Amino acid sequence: MANLATSMLLCLNLSLHVAMAHDWPGGGSTRFYDFKVQTLRVTKLCNTKEIVTINRMFPGPVIYAQEDDRIIVKVTNVTPYNATIHWHGVRQKLSCWFDGPSYITQCPIQAGQAFTYEFTLVKQKGTFFWHAHVSWLRATTHGAIVVYPKTGISYPFNQPYEEHIVILGEYWLRDVVQLERQVLASGGAAPPADAFTINGHPGPNYNCSRNDVYKIEVVPGKTYLLRLINAGLNMENFFAIAYHNLTVVEVDAEYTKSFTTDSVMLGPGQTMNVLVRADQPIGKYSMAMGPYMSAQNVSFQNISAIAYFQYLGAAPSCLSLPAKLPRFNDSLAVMTVMDGLRSLNPGDVPKEIDASLFVTVGLNINKCQSKTPVWNCQGTNNGTFAASMNNISFVNPTISVLEAYYKKLVGHFTEDFPDSPLNFYDLVNGAPNNAPNNTQATNGTRTKVLEYGSRVQVIFQDTGTVTTENHPIHLHGYSFYVVGYGTGNFNPQTADFNLIDPPYMNTIGVPVGGWAAIRFVADNPGVWFMHCHLDIHQSWGLGAVFIVKNGKGEMETLPHPPADLPRC
Repeated sequence: MANLATSMLLCLNLSLHVAMAHDWPGGGSTRFYDFKVQTLRVTKLCNTKEIVTINRMFPGPVIYAQEDDRIIVKVTNVTPYNATIHWHGVRQKLSCWFDGPSYITQCPIQAGQAFTYEFTLVKQKGTFFWHAHVSWLRATTHGAIVVYPKTGISYPFNQPYEEHIVILGEYWLRDVVQLERQVLASGGAAPPADAFTINGHPGPNYNCSRNDVYKIEVVPGKTYLLRLINAGLNMENFFAIAYHNLTVVEVDAEYTKSFTTDSVMLGPGQTMNVLVRADQPIGKYSMAMGPYMSAQNVSFQNISAIAYFQYLGAAPSCLSLPAKLPRFNDSLAVMTVMDGLRSLNPGDVPKEIDASLFVTVGLNINKCQSKTPVWNCQGTNNGTFAASMNNISFVNPTISVLEAYYKKLVGHFTEDFPDSPLNFYDLVNGAPNNAPNNTQATNGTRTKVLEYGSRVQVIFQDTGTVTTENHPIHLHGYSFYVVGYGTGNFNPQTADFNLIDPPYMNTIGVPVGGWAAIRFVADNPGVWFMHCHLDIHQSWGLGAVFIVKNGKGEMETLPHPPADLPRC
């Protein structure tokens, strides 16, 4: 610590000034936004390219609101790409038509078309984000949603001096839509990103990026709220600030009992609010984002993105102090944070269960069916990569599942997603991996139908087929209680469930070689996507759909579709 203090003295700058705290929005209950899907020419990593954005902003515009506000967003597509916007974490109570996943609740907004999303933030507050839900456009088409408590209601922790949005991302030099097509056509793995980014900036570790750095200026002694969002595509990430602790107070837009750690891990789709106190000597401290890779034999980007947590008074020439991130495969660090997550208050956790599912999640290798295997069968042992739930790879229909369900159109999906896999064995350690002879998946657009009001439990089980891996599983339309998780195969006789104050989340990292148990009440009618938020896994088919039937009366019934619903 003495060496730290000495080095910080060299960073002192006498021209101190004070930053003002951000005021909460106030006023009306309906907020209007105009989103234009547009391309933006950017120069990063020594290269210039066009990226798809909203309103030519990268990251995109922030939606600010208060609990119970109504949000209306007109999205106009002026690019040649298909587009939709998903409002990640918003439970879309009775507004399933506006959830946004392509071919699940709507057809894409085609070039030159527009669609207006309308939804209410019913009993929701915290950090959310919006992102494209077509192909891999989320890479650059994303932004934050900040929902404040109602006027007069404070945070359940001391008011921070300032708040800052910190979006973790991945950047590719190649066109991501073409990249997805090429990866799927090859049958092989996806290449790693060319860079990690913090609020769109790679930081000084990358070529031509010394000045392409995000910075937060802080006042000594003040406490800051960082709204962390992982908008990346195919990597989970650690985050840390040099010599500073992070106090977690919210996960997936739900308050938690506060606990302190030196690093956190966010999978794509996860959000986390942390408090950071500027309690170190004046200087410039690195905020670092690095990889968490739990799978075997997968190439990944291992250069950290860097931003600065810079004290007012630090000299411009001051060197930044490095942040210490966990090792890239440190699953214990991940589990340690998960162990600390508890809901702030006791939850209304379902104690009795009406519908119980056991769902395996993992990768597959299918046999080559191509006449040009050198081009199209680049997976393990000349097979093609796939991914599945209960060994079924989800296939998008030609119109949205919701439209087909609502209009009773046959032939677009089936209602036979199984409650459990066909075969049980040592799923983690004894899974078949003689690829591609016994690692194949079945294709289908299969759904699971739930009665309105049913109390649902899902056990997600990672498998060792191809490789075990941590999978961030996201459920649209709901938050759920994470009542248990662990390593190895799920054993109901030994599983330890928390039915008092489990975290209430919308995206759960199913542990590498392990399991996670969630519970929720199916009280929101509609069609809801459940999928891995690693986009390559989603592209390979790691997803399924819940159909929640109508209850009784208008407040338990799916409304009719909007007049401007896009057509396929």
